[in-house]
Amino acid sequence: MTATGNLNANLHKAARNKNDDFYTQLSDIAEGLRHYAPHFKDKVVYCNCDDPKASQFFQYFYKKFRSLGLQKLITTCYKNQNPDLFSLYDQERAIGITLTEFAQDDDMPNIEIFDLDGDGDFRSEESIQFLKQADIVVTNPPFSLFREYVAQLIKYEKQFLIIGNKNAITYKELFSLIKDNRVWLGHGFQNGNAFFQIKDVDRYAGKPYFDHSTSLVKFRNVAWFTNLDHKKRHEELILGRKYTPEDYPKYDNYDAINVNKVADIPEDYPGAMGVPITFLDKYNPEQFEIVGMDHDVKDGLLPHIVNPEWTGKFDRGYVGGKRLYSRILIRNKQLQS
Repeated sequence: MTATGNLNANLHKAARNKNDDFYTQLSDIAEGLRHYAPHFKDKVVYCNCDDPKASQFFQYFYKKFRSLGLQKLITTCYKNQNPDLFSLYDQERAIGITLTEFAQDDDMPNIEIFDLDGDGDFRSEESIQFLKQADIVVTNPPFSLFREYVAQLIKYEKQFLIIGNKNAITYKELFSLIKDNRVWLGHGFQNGNAFFQIKDVDRYAGKPYFDHSTSLVKFRNVAWFTNLDHKKRHEELILGRKYTPEDYPKYDNYDAINVNKVADIPEDYPGAMGVPITFLDKYNPEQFEIVGMDHDVKDGLLPHIVNPEWTGKFDRGYVGGKRLYSRILIRNKQLQS
């Protein structure tokens, strides 16, 4: 299949995936972005999955253009035969909008609306040219294309603040970036919940996480992914438990102890520990080292973690023959000699 064929196939897959049909609320954007205000001064911001008629990211930066001290905002969206993929509205054409410096004695930035030559796909050459102009990318990209989306940001060495499914932590490509401290989790959503507007209301109307009074869908399993530094990332996790072999059994197949809850990480264990992926919400790179993950052991990348007497699988950690949930393997840096 040609590259164009692959691209089209992926887009059709994304169009069928209703996880891509979520629209972030202004309140969630404001709560998430307020922790990064100093990063935006004199910067060019690009929102490349955002119909300006519907995007609250556009509204946020439009209203905060002066207080953030932006140099420019560029907003573009995708348009094809499936207009609900990135837009709440049917579009006759793919458009872009730029906001630039303020006009004389004007409270709002100058606005330019322009037609895109192509369909606005973030991987198109036209969109990449906008990307090259940008300092920071901020948006809620399609979850089903998340790997490709992050890979493009890394390729062009862009700073970013984007929303993704927390399960993306387990993607090999993304976890490698997290392990190398090139990507990390941002501040969480207020009260641990994210509320999204949806187009296909009937699809979710009977679900327990659908709010009939607001027509919003609530999800907990989403996060901000970023490479912008923030204060919370350097807060030390307070540890209060002591290690005992009874409370922290070793895995059958890994030379590491199992920790079921982040709050239970022992303060005095110097070796490798397997912790839930929720650990990344509390991860301080000065306090802990990320050794790897289950799939690193399975792929032979962590031979020193392997129990040579184990004859079973390495797909996950096993305790007493029981396969556990996915674990991140860490060490406490402060206990290393």
